[in-house]
Amino acid sequence: MHILVVDLLAERIAFGRSGVKEILSHFLNPQVSLWSPHTTERVDYGFGTVVESPVSCDLIIITGSKRNVSMWENWMDDVSRLIQTAEVPIIGICFGHQIIAASLGGKVERADENSAGVCEVHYNDGKVVNAVFTHQDHVVDAGELEVIASAEHCKIAACRHPHRPIVSVQFHPEAVQSVLDDAIECGEMTPIERQQFDLSQDIINTKESLLAPLRIGDYI
Repeated sequence: MHILVVDLLAERIAFGRSGVKEILSHFLNPQVSLWSPHTTERVDYGFGTVVESPVSCDLIIITGSKRNVSMWENWMDDVSRLIQTAEVPIIGICFGHQIIAASLGGKVERADENSAGVCEVHYNDGKVVNAVFTHQDHVVDAGELEVIASAEHCKIAACRHPHRPIVSVQFHPEAVQSVLDDAIECGEMTPIERQQFDLSQDIINTKESLLAPLRIGDYI
C-alpha cells in the first residue's frame, strides 16, 4: 500500500516524526511518501520518501499543523485541490479535518480559546470514547461531510463523507504516550503542558477512529 502523508508538522520531532510514525504503525509495511507544502525545512524522519508534490497513491493522510485554516495561506490551495480531486481514500486529523471541511463547502472559524486536554467524544451510534484535543480553529459547518461525532466543546468532532471514502477527526488519535514523552524530551511540550493530557484512561486510536470507518482493515 502506498500512502501519501500530507505532512504538516514536518518541522517537529515529536508531533511530526513520532506522530506520523505512530499513524503508520497501524499499516503493514506501507510505502510512504511525505509531502510538506508549507515548509522547505523538515526533520529527518529516517523513513519515507520526501516528495515535492502529490504522487499517485492508495491513501492520503492529512496531519495536524501549527498553521490555521482560518488564516489561509497560499500553499493550502494545493492541499484543497488535492482533497477535491483525489480518487483514493483520505483521512484528516485536526488541521486535516478542518481543511477537508473547508475544501468541501464547509466553514472553519477561530475558537475563542485554545482547547487542549482529554475529552469525551459521543458518536452518533451511541459509542462514547476519550480523545486528545489541542486546537484553536474549529469546524462550524461541515459542508458536504456528515457529522458522526461531537464533544461538549466541539460540536463537529468527527466527520465522514456520504459518498467518497473520506473520514476526519478534530482530535489527535496519534497522541499516544510515546509521542507525548518524545515531546517532553525534545522540548516541544513542557511538563506543565503535559499535565493537561491524562492518558491513564483509554484513548481512541488511529485504527478505531479513522481506519475502521473507511473499511480498509485489509491493509492493517
